[in-house]
Amino acid sequence: MRTFMKIHLAALALFVLWGCAILHPTDPYAPALVSPTPGSPVPLPGFPPQVGHSDLKGPMDLDRCVDIALRNNPEIAATTWEVSAAGFRIDQARAARWPSLSADSGYFHHLDNQRLIQARYNGEPGFFDTDIFRGDIILKIPLFTGGRIINEISASQILRKAEENRLSRTRDELIFNVSSTYYGILAQRKVIYSLEFSIQAMEEQLKKISDLLAVQKAARVDLLRTQVRLADLKQNLVREQNLLAIQKRLLANFMGLDYDSDRIDIEGKLSFEEITCDADLLTTEALRARPDFLATRARLEAQARRVDIARAAHYPNVSILGSYGIRANSLGDDEDVGSVGLGLTVPLFEGGRILARESEERSTLAAARERLRKLELQIRQEVETAVLDVRSSSERVKATQQAIDQGRESLRIERQKYELGLGSITDVLDAQSALLQSETNYYRALADFRTSVARIGLVTGGHAS
Repeated sequence: MRTFMKIHLAALALFVLWGCAILHPTDPYAPALVSPTPGSPVPLPGFPPQVGHSDLKGPMDLDRCVDIALRNNPEIAATTWEVSAAGFRIDQARAARWPSLSADSGYFHHLDNQRLIQARYNGEPGFFDTDIFRGDIILKIPLFTGGRIINEISASQILRKAEENRLSRTRDELIFNVSSTYYGILAQRKVIYSLEFSIQAMEEQLKKISDLLAVQKAARVDLLRTQVRLADLKQNLVREQNLLAIQKRLLANFMGLDYDSDRIDIEGKLSFEEITCDADLLTTEALRARPDFLATRARLEAQARRVDIARAAHYPNVSILGSYGIRANSLGDDEDVGSVGLGLTVPLFEGGRILARESEERSTLAAARERLRKLELQIRQEVETAVLDVRSSSERVKATQQAIDQGRESLRIERQKYELGLGSITDVLDAQSALLQSETNYYRALADFRTSVARIGLVTGGHAS
């Protein structure tokens, strides 16, 4: 009866726990509980705390925007955690070199009486029962694995470096995106200022025409044309102000802020200086320092170690095996058992699985080699394009700067001619429109120039801004 109850209790426990992986599933939205790895060169997110609203008070220059983005951008945080995960994978690979110690226990009910332990000599009396309990401590020490463990450690270390380089590349891309948006905001504010100035000038022109019309020195059509141009300027102002709000919202996103973009106060100036770029020197620097190129090369080297891991499956595995345990029955009898020895596992026939795995890893290695070559070609093209952008935007800045001076003088002359009755309002409006277009082109060319300089830093692995 007692045995019958034990069987039913064991069956009930098995039914209750069947399929239960864990009693308290991990909350995917809870903050991570992992602490920074001691001595790690990469700080984990949350150390120091993220940016608060107190950090956003006052006007922000480019350096401050970049600093906030690097501390608060979610992609930077995610990539940093992936670097941390790669570090823990190294620990897992290293752990395979050490002995493993485990506890194993079980209960078995047999239809017939079974000896508690094997007979140690002929005719030895023993203990018999249908219910046998066992508990063992098992030790396993790897001696030879064909290089699998050492190559797994090497591959994990190389992949950690690849993740660190990927983090550096993510930081470079974020710095460029913040810089590009920052310069776009500065240029957009200048465009809006030019529009506001043009609207003010057009309103003054409209008042002058009204005064001339009152003394019959101007035609009513001049008044209507000026009103139409003023309405067009006002709707352009609304459009440009909306574009500025979008740019500020984009900057807030790069900075990792769920924040009212209207409250972001940007300060700074769009400067211009002559820059000389040598595409060949920059390409050499990019192939030496670009984090994504270094990361791709590291992944290629790690894949070579995976080939060696696959090759290790052809070789025997040798381990030291040891165990010590207890055997007991339901009558209260017990015996201790133990053993130590060498274990040898030799692959004799795997149906081609090992060779296929090795071939798979070699094919992946060849693909990684081609991706590295593709990235090298891409880097050369990106550097050459960035150099051309710097040259082109420089010429545009110089050309549009001259056009502004010419446009202002042209507008002054056309206004004087109109007031003296020697010109038409159409000429005045055209001159005003040409000046506004020249100013818009100039400020946007300045923003493009600063962005192209920042792109030089991006494509070479630096931080030019």
